[in-house]
Amino acid sequence: MRNCLILSAFVLFCVPQWEQQQVVVAFYNLENLYDTVNNPMVNDDEFTPEGAKKYHGEIYHNKLFRLATVLKDIGKTHSRHGAALIGVAEIENDTVLYDLTRHFLLRAHRLKFIHYDSRDARGVDVALFYRPDLFVPVDARPLLVVLPGGSKEAVATRDILYVKGYLAGELFHIYVNHWPSRRGGEVRSAPARTAAAAVARLHMDSILRTAPSARIILMGDLNDNPTDPSITQTLRASGSEQAPAYKQLFNPWVKHYLQGLGTLANRDIWGLFDQILVSRSLTDSGSAGLRLSGSYIYFRQFMAEPSGPFKGYPMRTWNGNSYRGGYSDHFPTYIVLSKPAKTDLQRPEPN
Repeated sequence: MRNCLILSAFVLFCVPQWEQQQVVVAFYNLENLYDTVNNPMVNDDEFTPEGAKKYHGEIYHNKLFRLATVLKDIGKTHSRHGAALIGVAEIENDTVLYDLTRHFLLRAHRLKFIHYDSRDARGVDVALFYRPDLFVPVDARPLLVVLPGGSKEAVATRDILYVKGYLAGELFHIYVNHWPSRRGGEVRSAPARTAAAAVARLHMDSILRTAPSARIILMGDLNDNPTDPSITQTLRASGSEQAPAYKQLFNPWVKHYLQGLGTLANRDIWGLFDQILVSRSLTDSGSAGLRLSGSYIYFRQFMAEPSGPFKGYPMRTWNGNSYRGGYSDHFPTYIVLSKPAKTDLQRPEPN
């Protein structure tokens, strides 16, 4: 296994000077990005040459090409650098992450990644890509999510990835999530997503108790919509721009969802599971640092089904066991953080 995170006792980070500094943070569910090698420790048999999907190297490399086509351009309309951070879900291991970072379409971004193996039965995890010229990680760890009895078949699901680091010179706390699916029914599976939300909320509260103005970003495929209880009650996230207590998160996706927009579709109903939430410190108009200035669903026509009964849906990779040749069954999302121009800053990382 590759060592995905290297921390040093002292980090010198330089923030470039732009006319207006804009930083893009994105999330993308990569829809079953597996390698072709059978891993006896997880249930990945279908994603092998001998499996039901006849998953071989040509399909794998085509999948990488299509994902890289999307990843290289997310946020480019707001920042010439593209996305500084990209949280991803449904990746099998560090091999697929490494292959993506080395893809010729992404090589110029010099992306690095942070990843930990989780206990998920299908072997899929979350990870964080980052541009080392814009983000310097100083701590990272997986947060274990144990599912409550009776809610799901498995006893554990994907870990939540927590990363602390300097984004454009400012200290941030990042959470990358992929909450339990709705398989088995929304009602039966809801306690599992509530359990995941509670793990994230508990960890955030431990930070906010000592640093009420901490800059927090929670992103992921939450398998719930912005108005569902796991988000509004357990995470305590609101779409209201009237800032209440500092512990509440701001969810910019509520307005998108109420307008009928979404990142995935089922039976002609759009869901907006792929969300990026921020702490109230990032919505404070009086802040001299980075603050939220926009939230967007990344869409290009080639990413959608061009015709037929699923016209306009995300063009998925698989139709059952038949290779569809698409990108993902989710559209990515991203937010833009902005602040006025400043001279180059240098920030030492304390021991």
